[in-house]
Parts: sequence; structure tokens; C-alpha cells
Amino acid sequence: MNTPADQIIYHAYPQSPVAEKIRVAFGIKQLAWHSVEIPRLPPKPMLTTLTGGYRRTPVMQIGADIYCDSFCIIEELESRYPSDSFYPTADKGLLQSLSRWTDGALFDLSVKIVLGSAGDSLPEDFAEDRGRLYLGGDNWADNLKKANAQLPHLVAQMRVYFAWLDETLADGRTYLTGAHAAALDAQIYHAVWFIRGRFAGGEALLSEFSHLVRWEESVRSLGHGTATELSADQAIKIAGSASVQTKAFVDDKDPQGLKPGMQIKVGPDVESGEQFVSGAVRYADANRIALTRQCDQTGSEVCVHFPRAGYRVEV
Repeated sequence: MNTPADQIIYHAYPQSPVAEKIRVAFGIKQLAWHSVEIPRLPPKPMLTTLTGGYRRTPVMQIGADIYCDSFCIIEELESRYPSDSFYPTADKGLLQSLSRWTDGALFDLSVKIVLGSAGDSLPEDFAEDRGRLYLGGDNWADNLKKANAQLPHLVAQMRVYFAWLDETLADGRTYLTGAHAAALDAQIYHAVWFIRGRFAGGEALLSEFSHLVRWEESVRSLGHGTATELSADQAIKIAGSASVQTKAFVDDKDPQGLKPGMQIKVGPDVESGEQFVSGAVRYADANRIALTRQCDQTGSEVCVHFPRAGYRVEV
């Protein structure tokens, strides 16, 4: 039986499409996990005390190791729980590359459609927060108006993607790579889930694509694994009583010349005004960067992990 320090603790909120992506990933592997519900809007003090300032959803915690960004979470789950694999074909690298499209252009388009279609009906604080994150920093208000004005164009672009996916699934395959669900299914499903649930025209748009809808139902039927509720206080106590499990390693070919113990800052590689996380290099290779820092509330050491793709490391 896993000890509390070995168990998955998942910090997210129910309405987040990116959180749904990882819930589906839990379903693919039929994992048990603890759910800590976080606020939809900052401040998120119980979360950022663990991460050192990172506020995006979701975050996964295992003991004193904290995993930021859904791609990093998926890779860690695959490492710890290799069956059933998120990469059931020989094309792991290609599928990982496709995640940059699903988590980039595809998700960004879905956000523009959902926010743009809501227009002035969005609560002001929510519109500003998500606008700054996803619609261009200080220009978020103008870009939100532009998304509203260009909604038919944006939907037409999403229709292209849905048509491509529908054609792929037309041979009757259950999942995108064949008979077994892959990370790619979760990564595409979260955008479909978002469009269906949060865009008034989503159901009508999806109804055109019968194969995509059949696939959507197959992914939904995977479920979310087995979740139990956990308080934020309990999660922080678990972090405080655990020790960092990540082994120290730095790739000697690192292009930025990173060294063990070097002080760095890490954050999203976009202009969003978000706080970077500061700490000492613990692990660095082509795919991941991890740094150690003191948890504000417990005073103990935690290790915060990020993917290299899509994140900036500043020395």
C-alpha cells in the first residue's frame, strides 16, 4: 500500500479543461488519486506556497515533489505507472510532438472561441485574469473584443481541426492511435470537452462529426480513475513531512550551462505577467527542469518540476 508521500495529490478545479485532460489520463491508467480543489482565480495561497508562485491549473503533488503543467504531469505518470502506457505505439516522440499542437494552437483556439462567444457576459475579474493569461497580456481587453467580432472565423478554424480528426477516426478505430487509449486522446479530448460544455454552439458544431462524437463517448467512458477528497492543509502537511525524491542530475550538454545548485527562475515562455519560480537546480535534461526551494508554510524543501518545452529558464 502506498504511503501518503507516494500517493497522487491533484490540485485543480472542476471546470478547468486542462484539469479534465489529466482526469482522463488518470482514467486511462485507472489510478487512485486525492483531489484538492483550488480557487478558479488568484490568489491561490495554498497552491503557490507549494509551487513558489506558479498559479496555473493543474498541479500534481507526490510527497515533496510538485509537478507543474499537464505535459510534465503526464510524463511523470507514465514513468511511475507504465501500464497502460500513454504511448501504445512505437511513435512516442511523434505523439509528444503533437502535444505541442494540442496544448498550444488547439487549446488556444478553443479558449478564444469560449471567451469570445461569452463577450461582455463574463465576470470582469474572470475576463481580465483569463484574458491576460491567454489573450495577450495588457492587450487582453482589445483581443477579447476581437475574438468576439471574429467568432465565425474562429469556429471555422476549429471546424477544420474537427474535420481532420473525424477523417482519422472514420476507419472505426476506438481511439486515435488504435485500440488503446493514449495521452493524445486525453490531450485532444480536453478541447472537445471545453467546446461542448462552454460554447453555446458547441453541440451543433460537433454534431457534424459522427466519428469524432463516437470517439468522444469512448474517451468519456474511460472515467477518471478513483478520486478521494483531500484538504489543502493536509496536502501541505504531507509535503512538509516528506523528503524530495528527485535524484540530482544535470545534462552536461545543457545549452544554458546549468549546473547543480545554480540559482534559476522558471516560468511560462509567454508574456503573461506571471510570477516565475525561483530555486536551485536539482534536475535538468532536454525534457524537464526541476528546482528545489523552501515551502513557505512548512519551511521544508520541495522540488518543483516543469517541462522544458514552453517554459523559460532564466539564470
